[in-house]
Amino acid sequence: MPADIQASLRSPKGYDVARQALEIMQAHQVWPTVRNFELWVNYIIEGASPLANEINRLLAAGETITESVSEALAAQYLPEARLNGDILEAGDALSKELQTVTRAIETAQRSSEEYGQELATASQRLEADNAAEAKTIVEDLANATRKVRNENQVLETQLAETNAELGRLRESLDQVRRDAMTDGLTNLTNRKAFDEQLAQICAHADTEGEAVTLAIIDIDHFKNFNDTWGHQIGDQVLRYVASVIGRLGGSPRVAARYGGEEFAIIFPAEGARAAMSVLEDIRLEVSSRALKRRSTNEDLGAITVSAGFAERLAGETTTSLVERADAALYASKHAGRNRTTAAASVAAVAAA
Repeated sequence: MPADIQASLRSPKGYDVARQALEIMQAHQVWPTVRNFELWVNYIIEGASPLANEINRLLAAGETITESVSEALAAQYLPEARLNGDILEAGDALSKELQTVTRAIETAQRSSEEYGQELATASQRLEADNAAEAKTIVEDLANATRKVRNENQVLETQLAETNAELGRLRESLDQVRRDAMTDGLTNLTNRKAFDEQLAQICAHADTEGEAVTLAIIDIDHFKNFNDTWGHQIGDQVLRYVASVIGRLGGSPRVAARYGGEEFAIIFPAEGARAAMSVLEDIRLEVSSRALKRRSTNEDLGAITVSAGFAERLAGETTTSLVERADAALYASKHAGRNRTTAAASVAAVAAA
């Protein structure tokens, strides 16, 4: 969020701005998510901004501000979006620092316990000698031991509380990172996380000599469907297809929303045969369900998907792998949609 807007929210007028944002969101049936709140705060504070002009244009045209519309607005008009890469990097660095501090605290706690035990043992040993000359030493040492024990107990309590707080901070940072790596509409991995994980998986495959297969999936005729039934129904279709992809193509695979109505699946340590089986299961399940509009029970028609996939060549770059999978998807579209195509078959046809 820009510094001037942050300053406005921290000023005495901050509550009024926040209240106005929530009221106008409610009036236009916009969900009160963090991203939407940021958009509408910008809209109120910067009344003549490009963002405000675009929102006014959409409202005047009778458009509904759905989650996908909000995503597009944020991507275009909020370059300093919440949970950007800088925040993630800072969060990672802080998380590592917290782990180091936690280990130091645990080491100090063990040392203090051992010190107290050693002093206690020494006092018992001196008392057992029962020597007159050592009596004073025993008493002094016993007093010192009791004092150290008390101090240790206080320190241990403080360390335990600090350690618990560090644990809560780490959990918060982990949640921030999960949110930043998740697509808000479909709950699948988002594009940024997909790009990172694809690079990591390919690097690991090079080290271990493993296969990697990449698939790209597209909802057939989604634009026409969206234009016919509206963005809200379009969002429901995206969620439905994403739920099938996430269930059948989820962990240990990586299922992501690649952009718009496109999805992607990374298959670590799996080849073309496994990918084909999963993609056909997804395609058949998506097309098998008759979707209806809940409010009117209208038949929305068939939903189908096309897919293309490529098994990675030895040492192949991620860019080349994505291009070959995308070419296979294009071949599926060109051949009539609602089908799955392997990049290898596309290459074979091209070579013939």
